[in-house]
Amino acid sequence: MSTRTGDRAHAVTSHVLLGFGAVLVVVPFLWVFLSSFKTTKEILASPFSLPANPGIENYVNAWTDAGIGKYFLNTLVVVTCALILVMLLGALTAYVLARFDFPGNRLIYNLMLAGLTFPVFLAIVPLFFVLRNAGLLNTLPGLIVTYVAFAFPFTVFFLFSFFRSLPHEVGEAAQVDGAGEWRTFFQIMLPMARPGMASVAIFNFLGLWNQFLLPVALNTDTDNYVLTQGMAQFSSQAGYEIDFGALYAGVVMTVIPVLVVYVLFQRRLQGSVAQGTFR
Repeated sequence: MSTRTGDRAHAVTSHVLLGFGAVLVVVPFLWVFLSSFKTTKEILASPFSLPANPGIENYVNAWTDAGIGKYFLNTLVVVTCALILVMLLGALTAYVLARFDFPGNRLIYNLMLAGLTFPVFLAIVPLFFVLRNAGLLNTLPGLIVTYVAFAFPFTVFFLFSFFRSLPHEVGEAAQVDGAGEWRTFFQIMLPMARPGMASVAIFNFLGLWNQFLLPVALNTDTDNYVLTQGMAQFSSQAGYEIDFGALYAGVVMTVIPVLVVYVLFQRRLQGSVAQGTFR
């Protein structure tokens, strides 16, 4: 009887806390969404009222006049290219570290783990000089390379356990049938690690899309601004004369891709983080 009462209390407490957390997340976003259909005068006069004449003018102004469209395209190009590169390179590295024994294997893996503990802001100055010497400072390719380096250790660490848990017999059978290492990886092992690939791709997308510190320090050319930089500039350039309706519309356009990706692929995350064991 006491066990049943304890389980019920635990369930009630958990639901209350989860509900409170959901309110903290949903209510501010809902307020921003509704405000994106209001004029600045309406927002300042009655911030919690419904829009009197809802329309898409704020979204048009944010997309064109505020340059959100250009920033959105820059972000899409940078994040897409960086995500493809880091997933490919990370999967190859994790596969080799997990499936092959060679001198230095353990050292390389430990260096990947060490990369996860290194604060990003400590690497800003070295990254600045490296990109400047390579002619990639304040360019989208330079930002892509930086994003790949930023997400690479986590990708290898996450995928390592997935490739480690795959049965060796499958790869050996493919090699007996005449498949080389490359074909075995791309046609056999990589599809088997699809849950892990999907999960780490989502985490990387969320982190890279919302990245702010690296672009601010390494990408000061306004023509190459990404969304986080563009929104920061838009919110501070006009002081109290800012178009709050357009600003909120820009916030919504910035957040929507993240929500869409998470909602569409959230099932991939269930159980994927805990799959496999650490080395």
